[in-house]
Amino acid sequence: MVTAKPSHSNYSDLLSQIENGTIKIPQFQRDFVWSRAKSAALLDSIVKGYPVGTFIFWHTDEVLRTVRSIGGIKFKDKPGGNYFDYVLDGQQRLTSLYAAVKGAKVQRPKGKIDDFSQIFVNLEANEHEDIVTADASDQAATYVSLTDLLGSAFKLTQQFDSKFHSSLERYRDAFTTYSFPVVSVSDAEIDIATDIFTRINVGGKPLTPFEIIIAKTYDDRRKFDLAEKYAQLNSKFAKVGYDNLNEMTPLQLISLLTKGDCRRQAILKLDKASVIRLWEPVTSAIEQSVDYFRGTHGVVVSQLLPYGGLIVPFAYFFYKTAGKKPTADQAKLLTDFFWRCSLGGRYSASFESRVTADLTKINQILKGRSPDYDWPTRIDSEFLIASGRFSPSRAFVKAVLCLYASFQPRSFDNNAVVAIANDALKRANSRNYHHFFPRAHLKKLDVPDVDANNVFNITMIDDHLNKNQIRARSPLRYMQEFEKSNPDMNQTLKSQLMPDSVWPDIQNDDYPHFLERRADRVSKELRKRIIPRDVDSETQTVDDDADIDEDLSVEYD
Repeated sequence: MVTAKPSHSNYSDLLSQIENGTIKIPQFQRDFVWSRAKSAALLDSIVKGYPVGTFIFWHTDEVLRTVRSIGGIKFKDKPGGNYFDYVLDGQQRLTSLYAAVKGAKVQRPKGKIDDFSQIFVNLEANEHEDIVTADASDQAATYVSLTDLLGSAFKLTQQFDSKFHSSLERYRDAFTTYSFPVVSVSDAEIDIATDIFTRINVGGKPLTPFEIIIAKTYDDRRKFDLAEKYAQLNSKFAKVGYDNLNEMTPLQLISLLTKGDCRRQAILKLDKASVIRLWEPVTSAIEQSVDYFRGTHGVVVSQLLPYGGLIVPFAYFFYKTAGKKPTADQAKLLTDFFWRCSLGGRYSASFESRVTADLTKINQILKGRSPDYDWPTRIDSEFLIASGRFSPSRAFVKAVLCLYASFQPRSFDNNAVVAIANDALKRANSRNYHHFFPRAHLKKLDVPDVDANNVFNITMIDDHLNKNQIRARSPLRYMQEFEKSNPDMNQTLKSQLMPDSVWPDIQNDDYPHFLERRADRVSKELRKRIIPRDVDSETQTVDDDADIDEDLSVEYD
């Protein structure tokens, strides 16, 4: 049961606890953003005895990633085994107080330095005026910095005229005797503490499990900082076209390996030692999964991966094999698993529970045994066409595009290999996508756009070819032109996974027949990859697993 205990502290107790490492600011708190003027207004309220709100601390022996310094002033680091008070509410106020008393120089994100020693007490102000201010330019002789006010009393009496001595003493006492209300929350797990933080900061974004685990697993002695580790991993993947790896992927795999579950609550219960111990082998397994996708399934860049979550079961496989290549039997079963997940809408919902269940299948594959599946995967051309609405964010479409990419598509005009990049694959009108029968041309033939905009009408080409040479021309016109400059056109057509003898459809402008034969060609390739099963005879609905948020208009095609 969570306990919330009210108490009071004075400023010297609060500051000494910050300096000795008892009071800590967890890293999930936002940056210190208060200006000197706003901080001065807070201090003005304190000197006048006004209420300034309650500090809420989480009292625990958890060791979290924390803010290590303010304005260049470093805090002591108490060793594990001690209890700490993490600030859940009041960080801006507490930091303002600390920075002003210590005269800290705080560097802002854009490099600007805010000098908090330049907060002053006006010794001539009355209670209706600002006693504490960030501007002492007018009458510097009657102003004392807060840092000096709370320093040596003897020096101050020597510095200021005797008529100000009573004011100096009164304001000094106002700060030193002010009683700050504090609520200490104890007997709370980290997920409860962060929930309290989120509820207090109603206007802010809820903390993600990743942000919580960053704080929880920080270890200075072992030089482990999850935020830095993830950034390094993501940078490494970006070099091979797999940027923006989901931050949760490594944690999901670690949670599956240690708890057999990767739901939020399981991840939040991960202990620091397990995360640190497993980070390197788990990220190595993830790297091997990415290499496997790129080399085996045509997922040359991350934008083509039907589900980012597919990395988790494949990384589990490579973790369990200690990085060994799959045997021939395992490779066949992994291929079946990949395409069934991708075309069957496996991870379109309830990812955590489904991937947990799929570990049973991966464990069977590890033994060279064919697992059972409880969802159908139809690959007949009729179903493929019905499911083929082109939207690059749909898993089904990405799976078909993977197949196209695995054949290393070549350019129609010169047979050069098409360069495929993430930034060219995110939207329907991106440069790598070309409707073989341009949509503008099909519109003239009264073909409904819902039929024209089908993934089996898509080829992968370069932007220049699409927008400058093909435009809205019929396939007969532009293909006859390209045939003159490309003596290897047959090889080009094969690389684009075109049906055999596609020319009659081109010459006759027979789009329906072309679409059917292209889907047949894809179906034939999928049959080489998917193992037939009884479950495939069951009804499979057309999966519409993505919100259509991209601009489907294409200038020419």
